[in-house]
Amino acid sequence: MIYRQIGKDIMLKKILEFGHLVRFSHTLFAMPFALASMWVAANGFEGMSFLEILKIVLLIVGCMVTARNGAMSFNRLADADFDAKNPRTASRHLPAGKIKKKSVIAFVIVNGVLFITFAYFLNFLAFAFALPVFLLLLSYSFWKRFSFLCHWYLGFAIGMSPLGAWIAVRGEFSLFPIFMSIILALWMGGFDIIYATQDEKIDKDMGLHSVPAKFGRVKALRIALASHLLMLFVCAAFGYYYSLGIVWLVVVLLMTASIIYIHLYRKTDDLDAMNRDFFLANVLISVLVMIGLILWITMGGTVYGLV
Repeated sequence: MIYRQIGKDIMLKKILEFGHLVRFSHTLFAMPFALASMWVAANGFEGMSFLEILKIVLLIVGCMVTARNGAMSFNRLADADFDAKNPRTASRHLPAGKIKKKSVIAFVIVNGVLFITFAYFLNFLAFAFALPVFLLLLSYSFWKRFSFLCHWYLGFAIGMSPLGAWIAVRGEFSLFPIFMSIILALWMGGFDIIYATQDEKIDKDMGLHSVPAKFGRVKALRIALASHLLMLFVCAAFGYYYSLGIVWLVVVLLMTASIIYIHLYRKTDDLDAMNRDFFLANVLISVLVMIGLILWITMGGTVYGLV
């Protein structure tokens, strides 16, 4: 009995370590975008049975979780040597020896197989794109080695989630989720620039490319603001093009307030405050988009006729 309990404790510890490795809580950044896209694509699950709804929700959530687990754990593998040289990241699992490299490799493979398997049970188009998409998600880890555009490539990778959810439901491409993907990409790209300001000097020293390393902190923050202002413009165009109405106007206004706070009042020299604001603002924006689109469908909006 004692040995069984010890075994359970060890297993729980390993699960928690892998959860910290991939920063599982950050799944909240893109998940609401994916769920909102799913909701609109399914027209609020109109005419679907409980089992059909349960299947599509579980498979989409499964794809989201395994895709992010694979991408984040591969990123930790790819950046292990750089993380070991950076005081801010030296305590991460691989540099600190908390998890073995072969265990992380196995974790990446398992999540990749699960991602492709979940896509198989969705539809042909989802399955056909599953492997290329998973490899694309892994590739973002290398962009910082050769281009300061890495921030927006990360945004692009994360931004595929609403498009993927749409394809999962409808088995086709559409402009509607592409709008959502662009919004998410610009938002995350700008935030990643802000986050990268804390590594400006060490990125330069190690020959890594980032907007702060190339342009300096002050210009980098202006570029991040430009990315977020462009996001607001796309949000407004999105709402106008699809006549999303007053609900979406409120969402855009709240997004604007969040951006004003982040760019005018947050302290980039306070690491704890930056990480907290980074997490809360990203969750807030994602949840606002989800609530706005759920309400739009609930109040009479429809997927039919959308392009």
